[in-house]
Amino acid sequence: MEQKKEIYSAYTEILKEELMAAMGCTEPIALAYAAAIARRELKDLPDKVLVQTSGSIIKNVKSVIVPNTGHLKGIPAAVSAGIVAGNPDKELEVIADVSKDDIKNIEKFMQEKEIVVEHLDEGIIFDIVITLYKGEDYAKVHIINSHTNVVLVEHNHQILKSSDCLNDMPSDTAKYELLNMKDIWDYINHVELVDIKDILERQIAYNMAIAEEGLQADYGANIGKVILSSDANSLKARAAAMAAAGSDARMNGCELPVIINSGSGNQGIASSVPVIVYAREKNYRNDELYRALVFSGLLTTYQKMFIGKLSAFCGAVSASCASAAAITYLCGGSVAQIKATILDEIVSDEPTNMQYLMLANIKDGIISDDLPYLKEMNPK
Repeated sequence: MEQKKEIYSAYTEILKEELMAAMGCTEPIALAYAAAIARRELKDLPDKVLVQTSGSIIKNVKSVIVPNTGHLKGIPAAVSAGIVAGNPDKELEVIADVSKDDIKNIEKFMQEKEIVVEHLDEGIIFDIVITLYKGEDYAKVHIINSHTNVVLVEHNHQILKSSDCLNDMPSDTAKYELLNMKDIWDYINHVELVDIKDILERQIAYNMAIAEEGLQADYGANIGKVILSSDANSLKARAAAMAAAGSDARMNGCELPVIINSGSGNQGIASSVPVIVYAREKNYRNDELYRALVFSGLLTTYQKMFIGKLSAFCGAVSASCASAAAITYLCGGSVAQIKATILDEIVSDEPTNMQYLMLANIKDGIISDDLPYLKEMNPK
Protein backbone atom coordinates (compact mmCIF):
# COMPACT_ATOMS: atom_id res chain seq x y z
CA MET A 1 0.00 0.00 0.00
CA GLU A 2 2.81 2.42 0.90
CA GLN A 3 4.50 1.68 -2.43
CA LYS A 4 1.29 2.55 -4.27
CA LYS A 5 1.00 5.83 -2.36
CA GLU A 6 4.60 6.67 -3.23
CA ILE A 7 4.04 5.95 -6.92
CA TYR A 8 0.78 7.92 -6.97
CA SER A 9 2.45 10.94 -5.39
CA ALA A 10 5.50 10.66 -7.65
CA TYR A 11 3.48 10.45 -10.87
CA THR A 12 1.31 13.40 -9.84
CA GLU A 13 4.42 15.48 -9.13
CA ILE A 14 5.98 14.44 -12.45
CA LEU A 15 2.93 15.73 -14.32
CA LYS A 16 3.13 19.04 -12.45
CA GLU A 17 6.84 19.39 -13.26
CA GLU A 18 6.78 18.28 -16.89
CA LEU A 19 3.55 19.90 -18.09
CA MET A 20 4.75 23.45 -17.53
CA ALA A 21 4.16 26.54 -19.65
CA ALA A 22 6.80 27.96 -21.98
CA MET A 23 6.77 30.69 -24.59
CA GLY A 24 8.69 30.02 -27.78
CA CYS A 25 11.22 27.34 -28.62
CA THR A 26 12.57 26.18 -25.27
CA GLU A 27 16.31 26.33 -26.08
CA PRO A 28 16.37 30.09 -26.86
CA ILE A 29 14.08 30.60 -23.88
CA ALA A 30 16.59 28.75 -21.67
CA LEU A 31 19.24 31.21 -22.91
CA ALA A 32 16.94 34.12 -22.12
CA TYR A 33 16.25 32.65 -18.68
CA ALA A 34 19.97 32.33 -17.87
CA ALA A 35 20.62 35.84 -19.17
CA ALA A 36 17.78 37.27 -17.10
CA ILE A 37 19.16 35.68 -13.92
CA ALA A 38 22.62 37.08 -14.66
CA ARG A 39 21.17 40.55 -15.38
CA ARG A 40 19.35 40.53 -12.04
CA GLU A 41 22.55 39.71 -10.20
CA LEU A 42 24.63 42.28 -12.13
CA LYS A 43 22.04 44.96 -11.33
CA ASP A 44 22.86 46.89 -14.51
CA LEU A 45 22.87 46.52 -18.27
CA PRO A 46 26.15 44.88 -19.31
CA ASP A 47 28.71 46.26 -21.75
CA LYS A 48 29.66 42.79 -22.95
CA VAL A 49 27.97 39.39 -23.08
CA LEU A 50 29.77 36.06 -23.35
CA VAL A 51 27.60 33.10 -24.33
CA GLN A 52 29.26 29.69 -24.09
CA THR A 53 27.04 26.82 -25.11
CA SER A 54 27.03 23.30 -26.48
CA GLY A 55 26.61 22.46 -30.15
CA SER A 56 23.07 21.13 -29.69
CA ILE A 57 21.94 24.46 -28.26
CA ILE A 58 23.64 26.38 -31.09
CA LYS A 59 21.91 24.13 -33.64
CA ASN A 60 18.48 24.43 -32.04
CA VAL A 61 18.59 28.21 -31.61
CA LYS A 62 20.31 29.36 -34.80
CA SER A 63 17.26 29.80 -37.04
CA VAL A 64 14.42 30.08 -34.53
CA ILE A 65 12.42 33.30 -34.12
CA VAL A 66 12.41 34.45 -30.50
CA PRO A 67 8.92 35.61 -29.44
CA ASN A 68 8.35 39.20 -28.30
CA THR A 69 11.47 40.48 -30.08
CA GLY A 70 10.00 41.79 -33.33
CA HIS A 71 10.90 38.54 -35.16
CA LEU A 72 14.59 38.52 -34.26
CA LYS A 73 16.40 35.20 -34.56
CA GLY A 74 19.20 33.32 -32.89
CA ILE A 75 21.35 33.34 -29.78
CA PRO A 76 22.05 37.12 -29.59
CA ALA A 77 18.32 37.84 -29.81
CA ALA A 78 17.48 35.33 -27.09
CA VAL A 79 20.07 36.57 -24.58
CA SER A 80 19.32 40.23 -25.37
CA ALA A 81 15.63 39.66 -24.69
CA GLY A 82 16.43 38.05 -21.35
CA ILE A 83 18.80 40.85 -20.36
CA VAL A 84 16.62 43.78 -21.43
CA ALA A 85 13.13 42.54 -20.63
CA GLY A 86 13.32 39.16 -18.90
CA ASN A 87 11.67 38.22 -15.63
CA PRO A 88 13.58 35.18 -14.31
CA ASP A 89 10.88 34.42 -11.76
CA LYS A 90 8.69 33.28 -14.66
CA GLU A 91 11.24 30.68 -15.78
CA LEU A 92 10.30 29.46 -19.29
CA GLU A 93 7.84 32.34 -19.66
CA VAL A 94 10.74 34.69 -18.91
CA ILE A 95 9.97 37.01 -21.84
CA ALA A 96 6.19 36.73 -21.81
CA ASP A 97 5.67 40.34 -20.66
CA VAL A 98 7.54 42.49 -23.15
CA SER A 99 6.38 45.98 -24.16
CA LYS A 100 6.82 47.71 -27.52
CA ASP A 101 9.52 49.86 -25.96
CA ASP A 102 11.25 46.72 -24.72
CA ILE A 103 11.32 45.32 -28.25
CA LYS A 104 13.03 48.48 -29.50
CA ASN A 105 15.52 48.30 -26.65
CA ILE A 106 16.28 44.64 -27.33
CA GLU A 107 17.25 45.45 -30.91
CA LYS A 108 19.23 48.48 -29.77
CA PHE A 109 21.10 46.38 -27.23
CA MET A 110 22.03 43.84 -29.92
CA GLN A 111 23.35 46.59 -32.17
CA GLU A 112 25.34 48.49 -29.53
CA LYS A 113 26.72 45.83 -27.19
CA GLU A 114 29.36 43.18 -27.76
CA ILE A 115 27.80 39.70 -27.76
CA VAL A 116 30.32 36.87 -28.14
CA VAL A 117 29.16 33.29 -28.78
CA GLU A 118 31.56 30.42 -28.16
CA HIS A 119 31.11 26.69 -28.69
CA LEU A 120 31.34 24.93 -25.32
CA ASP A 121 32.54 21.34 -25.74
CA GLU A 122 32.63 19.75 -22.30
CA GLY A 123 30.89 16.52 -23.30
CA ILE A 124 27.50 17.75 -22.08
CA ILE A 125 24.74 17.91 -24.69
CA PHE A 126 22.72 20.62 -22.92
CA ASP A 127 25.20 23.18 -21.58
CA ILE A 128 24.77 26.95 -21.23
CA VAL A 129 27.11 29.44 -19.53
CA ILE A 130 26.28 33.13 -19.77
CA THR A 131 28.57 35.81 -18.34
CA LEU A 132 27.65 39.50 -18.30
CA TYR A 133 30.34 42.17 -17.85
CA LYS A 134 29.97 45.77 -16.67
CA GLY A 135 33.35 47.42 -16.18
CA GLU A 136 35.14 45.35 -13.53
CA ASP A 137 31.94 43.63 -12.46
CA TYR A 138 30.55 40.39 -13.84
CA ALA A 139 27.71 37.91 -13.25
CA LYS A 140 27.73 34.32 -14.48
CA VAL A 141 24.97 31.70 -14.75
CA HIS A 142 25.40 28.04 -15.69
CA ILE A 143 22.55 25.76 -16.80
CA ILE A 144 23.08 22.04 -17.46
CA ASN A 145 21.00 19.22 -18.92
CA SER A 146 17.54 20.74 -18.60
CA HIS A 147 16.09 24.14 -19.33
CA THR A 148 15.79 25.45 -15.77
CA ASN A 149 18.50 23.38 -14.06
CA VAL A 150 20.68 26.24 -12.79
CA VAL A 151 23.86 24.78 -11.26
CA LEU A 152 25.81 28.01 -10.75
CA VAL A 153 25.11 31.67 -10.09
CA GLU A 154 28.25 33.75 -9.49
CA HIS A 155 28.73 37.50 -8.99
CA ASN A 156 32.21 39.03 -8.73
CA HIS A 157 33.79 35.78 -7.48
CA GLN A 158 31.03 35.27 -4.94
CA ILE A 159 29.13 32.00 -5.39
CA LEU A 160 25.45 32.76 -4.85
CA LYS A 161 24.22 29.33 -5.91
CA SER A 162 26.07 26.10 -6.58
CA SER A 163 24.73 22.63 -7.30
CA ASP A 164 26.15 19.34 -8.46
CA CYS A 165 22.77 18.39 -9.94
CA LEU A 166 23.98 17.32 -13.37
CA ASN A 167 21.09 14.97 -14.14
CA ASP A 168 18.56 15.16 -16.96
CA MET A 169 15.59 15.68 -14.69
CA PRO A 170 14.44 19.06 -13.35
CA SER A 171 14.45 18.05 -9.70
CA ASP A 172 14.39 14.93 -7.54
CA THR A 173 15.31 12.02 -9.81
CA ALA A 174 14.05 9.30 -7.48
CA LYS A 175 10.45 9.75 -8.53
CA TYR A 176 11.36 9.49 -12.21
CA GLU A 177 13.02 6.15 -11.53
CA LEU A 178 9.59 4.89 -10.43
CA LEU A 179 8.20 5.28 -13.94
CA ASN A 180 7.28 1.99 -15.62
CA MET A 181 4.51 0.92 -17.93
CA LYS A 182 2.69 -1.32 -15.45
CA ASP A 183 2.33 1.46 -12.87
CA ILE A 184 1.55 4.10 -15.50
CA TRP A 185 -1.33 1.90 -16.64
CA ASP A 186 -2.57 1.52 -13.08
CA TYR A 187 -2.23 5.26 -12.41
CA ILE A 188 -4.19 6.44 -15.43
CA ASN A 189 -7.08 4.16 -14.56
CA HIS A 190 -7.27 5.10 -10.89
CA VAL A 191 -5.95 8.65 -10.52
CA GLU A 192 -8.33 11.07 -8.80
CA LEU A 193 -8.85 13.62 -11.57
CA VAL A 194 -9.32 16.44 -9.06
CA ASP A 195 -5.58 16.12 -8.32
CA ILE A 196 -4.55 16.91 -11.91
CA LYS A 197 -7.57 18.52 -13.56
CA ASP A 198 -6.17 22.07 -13.48
CA ILE A 199 -2.94 20.96 -15.18
CA LEU A 200 -4.79 19.13 -17.94
CA GLU A 201 -7.31 21.91 -18.57
CA ARG A 202 -4.43 24.38 -18.97
CA GLN A 203 -2.72 21.95 -21.35
CA ILE A 204 -5.86 21.68 -23.47
CA ALA A 205 -6.47 25.45 -23.51
CA TYR A 206 -2.89 26.50 -24.31
CA ASN A 207 -1.97 23.86 -26.86
CA MET A 208 -5.22 24.03 -28.79
CA ALA A 209 -5.05 27.82 -28.85
CA ILE A 210 -1.62 27.83 -30.51
CA ALA A 211 -2.69 25.06 -32.89
CA GLU A 212 -5.68 27.14 -33.99
CA GLU A 213 -3.45 30.20 -34.36
CA GLY A 214 -1.05 28.18 -36.49
CA LEU A 215 -3.83 27.23 -38.88
CA GLN A 216 -5.28 30.72 -39.12
CA ALA A 217 -2.12 32.79 -39.54
CA ASP A 218 1.07 32.50 -41.60
CA TYR A 219 3.84 30.70 -39.69
CA GLY A 220 6.87 28.95 -41.08
CA ALA A 221 6.15 26.34 -43.73
CA ASN A 222 2.43 26.23 -42.91
CA ILE A 223 2.57 22.43 -42.77
CA GLY A 224 -0.84 22.21 -41.10
CA LYS A 225 -2.49 24.00 -44.01
CA VAL A 226 -0.63 21.82 -46.50
CA ILE A 227 -1.90 18.66 -44.78
CA LEU A 228 -5.48 19.93 -44.76
CA SER A 229 -5.30 20.96 -48.43
CA SER A 230 -4.67 17.36 -49.40
CA ASP A 231 -7.04 15.54 -47.03
CA ALA A 232 -9.34 17.83 -45.08
CA ASN A 233 -12.01 15.16 -44.57
CA SER A 234 -9.79 12.74 -42.68
CA LEU A 235 -9.74 12.84 -38.88
CA LYS A 236 -6.19 11.53 -38.98
CA ALA A 237 -5.18 14.42 -41.25
CA ARG A 238 -6.93 16.99 -39.06
CA ALA A 239 -5.18 15.72 -35.94
CA ALA A 240 -1.80 15.83 -37.68
CA ALA A 241 -2.52 19.25 -39.18
CA MET A 242 -3.41 20.79 -35.83
CA ALA A 243 -0.23 19.47 -34.21
CA ALA A 244 1.94 20.62 -37.13
CA ALA A 245 0.32 24.06 -37.10
CA GLY A 246 1.00 24.47 -33.38
CA SER A 247 4.65 23.56 -33.85
CA ASP A 248 5.06 25.87 -36.84
CA ALA A 249 3.59 28.74 -34.82
CA ARG A 250 5.78 28.28 -31.74
CA MET A 251 8.96 27.88 -33.81
CA ASN A 252 8.23 31.03 -35.78
CA GLY A 253 7.65 33.64 -33.12
CA CYS A 254 4.06 33.11 -32.00
CA GLU A 255 3.56 34.86 -28.69
CA LEU A 256 1.22 32.25 -27.23
CA PRO A 257 2.49 29.87 -24.54
CA VAL A 258 2.66 26.10 -24.92
CA ILE A 259 2.44 23.37 -22.29
CA ILE A 260 5.63 21.43 -22.84
CA ASN A 261 6.69 17.88 -22.05
CA SER A 262 10.25 16.86 -21.12
CA GLY A 263 11.44 20.38 -21.85
CA SER A 264 10.04 20.55 -25.39
CA GLY A 265 7.08 22.45 -26.78
CA ASN A 266 6.93 20.26 -29.88
CA GLN A 267 6.80 17.17 -27.68
CA GLY A 268 4.12 18.83 -25.58
CA ILE A 269 2.07 19.53 -28.69
CA ALA A 270 2.64 16.12 -30.30
CA SER A 271 1.66 14.30 -27.11
CA SER A 272 -1.56 16.25 -26.56
CA VAL A 273 -3.12 17.92 -29.61
CA PRO A 274 -3.88 14.76 -31.65
CA VAL A 275 -5.47 13.18 -28.56
CA ILE A 276 -7.62 16.26 -27.95
CA VAL A 277 -8.71 16.54 -31.59
CA TYR A 278 -9.65 12.87 -31.71
CA ALA A 279 -11.52 12.93 -28.39
CA ARG A 280 -13.51 16.02 -29.33
CA GLU A 281 -14.52 14.74 -32.76
CA LYS A 282 -15.57 11.38 -31.30
CA ASN A 283 -17.43 13.06 -28.41
CA TYR A 284 -15.54 11.42 -25.56
CA ARG A 285 -16.28 12.73 -22.09
CA ASN A 286 -13.85 15.13 -20.42
CA ASP A 287 -12.82 12.55 -17.83
CA GLU A 288 -11.95 10.08 -20.61
CA LEU A 289 -9.87 12.71 -22.37
CA TYR A 290 -8.09 13.63 -19.13
CA ARG A 291 -7.01 10.03 -18.52
CA ALA A 292 -5.83 9.68 -22.09
CA LEU A 293 -3.75 12.86 -21.77
CA VAL A 294 -2.21 11.58 -18.54
CA PHE A 295 -1.28 8.34 -20.33
CA SER A 296 0.30 10.21 -23.21
CA GLY A 297 2.08 12.66 -20.91
CA LEU A 298 3.63 10.03 -18.63
CA LEU A 299 4.54 7.74 -21.52
CA THR A 300 6.32 10.63 -23.27
CA THR A 301 8.27 11.47 -20.12
CA TYR A 302 9.13 7.81 -19.54
CA GLN A 303 10.58 7.42 -23.03
CA LYS A 304 12.59 10.64 -22.71
CA MET A 305 14.32 9.26 -19.62
CA PHE A 306 16.23 6.98 -21.98
CA ILE A 307 16.67 9.43 -24.83
CA GLY A 308 17.66 12.59 -22.93
CA LYS A 309 16.45 16.18 -23.12
CA LEU A 310 18.38 16.87 -26.32
CA SER A 311 19.19 14.11 -28.78
CA ALA A 312 19.70 13.31 -32.44
CA PHE A 313 16.55 11.24 -32.02
CA CYS A 314 13.58 13.54 -32.59
CA GLY A 315 11.47 13.65 -29.45
CA ALA A 316 8.33 14.35 -31.46
CA VAL A 317 8.50 10.72 -32.63
CA SER A 318 8.35 9.28 -29.12
CA ALA A 319 5.70 11.85 -28.16
CA SER A 320 3.62 10.86 -31.19
CA CYS A 321 3.88 7.19 -30.21
CA ALA A 322 2.55 8.16 -26.79
CA SER A 323 -0.25 10.13 -28.43
CA ALA A 324 -1.20 7.15 -30.60
CA ALA A 325 -1.20 4.89 -27.54
CA ALA A 326 -3.52 7.32 -25.75
CA ILE A 327 -5.93 7.34 -28.68
CA THR A 328 -5.95 3.53 -28.64
CA TYR A 329 -6.69 3.73 -24.92
CA LEU A 330 -9.59 6.10 -25.62
CA CYS A 331 -11.01 3.58 -28.07
CA GLY A 332 -11.02 0.94 -25.35
CA GLY A 333 -7.97 -0.81 -26.70
CA SER A 334 -6.48 -3.72 -24.83
CA VAL A 335 -2.94 -3.84 -23.54
CA ALA A 336 -2.00 -5.92 -26.59
CA GLN A 337 -3.58 -3.40 -28.95
CA ILE A 338 -1.79 -0.50 -27.27
CA LYS A 339 1.45 -2.42 -27.57
CA ALA A 340 0.80 -2.99 -31.27
CA THR A 341 0.04 0.70 -31.75
CA ILE A 342 3.44 1.69 -30.43
CA LEU A 343 5.56 -1.15 -31.78
CA ASP A 344 4.20 -2.88 -34.84
CA GLU A 345 3.66 0.18 -36.99
CA ILE A 346 7.23 1.44 -36.54
CA VAL A 347 9.09 -1.87 -36.78
CA SER A 348 10.22 -3.56 -39.97
CA ASP A 349 11.65 -7.09 -40.15
CA GLU A 350 15.09 -5.60 -39.49
CA PRO A 351 14.59 -2.56 -37.22
CA THR A 352 16.89 0.42 -37.50
CA ASN A 353 18.91 1.65 -34.54
CA MET A 354 16.35 4.41 -33.91
CA GLN A 355 13.48 1.92 -34.00
CA TYR A 356 15.33 -0.32 -31.60
CA LEU A 357 15.87 2.62 -29.27
CA MET A 358 12.11 3.13 -29.20
CA LEU A 359 11.54 -0.56 -28.49
CA ALA A 360 14.14 -0.61 -25.75
CA ASN A 361 12.49 2.36 -24.05
CA ILE A 362 9.13 0.65 -23.66
CA LYS A 363 10.04 -2.98 -23.23
CA ASP A 364 9.07 -3.50 -19.58
CA GLY A 365 5.77 -3.87 -17.81
CA ILE A 366 2.68 -4.12 -19.95
CA ILE A 367 4.70 -3.60 -23.12
CA SER A 368 6.98 -6.59 -22.84
CA ASP A 369 10.19 -7.61 -24.52
CA ASP A 370 8.81 -10.52 -26.51
CA LEU A 371 9.80 -9.69 -30.08
CA PRO A 372 12.31 -12.39 -31.09
CA TYR A 373 15.08 -10.10 -32.33
CA LEU A 374 15.14 -7.95 -29.19
CA LYS A 375 17.03 -10.54 -27.16
CA GLU A 376 19.56 -10.87 -29.95
CA MET A 377 20.08 -7.11 -30.16
CA ASN A 378 20.04 -6.57 -26.39
CA PRO A 379 21.31 -9.65 -24.55
CA LYS A 380 21.04 -7.94 -21.18
